[in-house]
Amino acid sequence: MVITLEIMASPRSVLCAILITLSTVSCYAARTNNNRKTLFVFGDSLFDPGNNQYLKSSNREASTKWPYGETYFNHPTGRFSDGRIVPDFIAQFANLTILPPYLQHGARQFIDGVNFASAGARVLAHNDLKGVINLPTQLGYFKTLVKSLEQKLGDQKTQRVLNSAVYLFSMGGNDYFGLRNQNPNVTRSYKTQYAKMVVGNLTNTLKEVYILGGRKIAFQNVGPLGCVPSVRARNAQVGGGCDEVASAMARQHNRFLSVALKKLNSTLPGFYYSIFDYYNALLGKINNPSKYEFKEGHAACCGNGAYRAFGCGGGFSGKEKFEVCHNPAEYVWFDGAHTTEKANRQLAELIWNGPPMFTGPYTVKQLFGYA
Repeated sequence: MVITLEIMASPRSVLCAILITLSTVSCYAARTNNNRKTLFVFGDSLFDPGNNQYLKSSNREASTKWPYGETYFNHPTGRFSDGRIVPDFIAQFANLTILPPYLQHGARQFIDGVNFASAGARVLAHNDLKGVINLPTQLGYFKTLVKSLEQKLGDQKTQRVLNSAVYLFSMGGNDYFGLRNQNPNVTRSYKTQYAKMVVGNLTNTLKEVYILGGRKIAFQNVGPLGCVPSVRARNAQVGGGCDEVASAMARQHNRFLSVALKKLNSTLPGFYYSIFDYYNALLGKINNPSKYEFKEGHAACCGNGAYRAFGCGGGFSGKEKFEVCHNPAEYVWFDGAHTTEKANRQLAELIWNGPPMFTGPYTVKQLFGYA
């Protein structure tokens, strides 16, 4: 049975989401001269504000259907949550407007920044799916944006914008989901080789961002993949536990990522970074939901089947039957792979100004210069 979600808030107004044209350069320059903050977001479905709905694809995103978006926006926006996602909160904490999708018509180059993230995106482009913006393509969009800024603002002002901006990433999980699904019996040595390849490509992307002017990088590492409701539901043999093979790949990736960021910090002058331990922060909520004011940490609010892991919004066909919980705020998971707005806010607070056990060596608040 489908139950209407409660409306918990109304969206705050968009203050100055202005396309960079000749008529708005003076507005942009004035704000950057006043140390206006800027945020650029790269990522997968955890950070996607709705870019995929603008792609030419035979599948329309389930996230463009009810009940996605109902808690905050009052309608589906393409975000895989009942409300705001982590980058939305980070933008609001930094006193920025919520960043729209880069591909949204007429809104590709905003004063407060841009969100390039795409549901299903992977680091390794050759493994990517149709209808998805992989990381190399997101980087290409960013390069196009930089050229536009240089034409409108000039090289010096553009460099000031890029140097002071924060670059927020969430990427890698889909690469390991893909490996697990396509090669379930892959050897341990290949998993290690694969993780090094994923992190190596991430590192190369960060170097390109640095060359263009990026200096402040914030990373959300890969979460406990084996504890995602859809993974649990597909692997009945794990019982009430998590798929340890999938989670082990995530942990290995996170170790390699930590080493890579430290190396960049030691070799690139002026490079600062923040890494958020999404893995353990989310795992704590899954295993001990009541500690974080949730009632349910394993099953999703919206969907069908075991753990309500599939079909939220009717799935890609829009025709699947599904159930919706009465109050998403009681759940860690909104659908089979994505967290609720309440969980997203808690995670964003840790990214913004969490303790060293979760976020370091800098917090995003510090990268923005607020601390």
